[in-house]
Amino acid sequence: MPIQQTVTLTTHGSRLERRRLMASGALNAYLDWPGLGQVFRVDSWVTEQGVATHEVRYGITSLRAWEAEAAELLQYVRGHWGIENRLHWVRDETMGEDRSQVRSGHAPQVMAALRNSAIALLRLRAESNLAAAMRSLAAHATATLPLLGIHSLRE
Repeated sequence: MPIQQTVTLTTHGSRLERRRLMASGALNAYLDWPGLGQVFRVDSWVTEQGVATHEVRYGITSLRAWEAEAAELLQYVRGHWGIENRLHWVRDETMGEDRSQVRSGHAPQVMAALRNSAIALLRLRAESNLAAAMRSLAAHATATLPLLGIHSLRE
């Protein structure tokens, strides 16, 4: 089975990113992984302000070569990291989820749902800086009520 390969080159201001994905189903007969379609490797070279970095990531997918060629796999991988950066990073870094002491029963799931809801509400409000928005709302707690559909505390 041949190795599929694709390379992309993108720029974001002064940041230059080159990615190469290589995928193959050649190992499928040797790996005991149910539903395995392909294994892949993603190399990322990033140059920013004259500093170059290289990162290698490996992955597996249930998609066979005829179901997803290398270029499609790279889009899926990039989409995954987009979710990671837009949601999980915000939960970890901005909301301090990894430092949470809540660890028993259903409480961790409930807290994750509340964090996701807060992020979604702030994104619906078109906040570009979630950390700043959360600081502002923390200082003015009643400003959160319209986000929840509460427009008056008096009936």
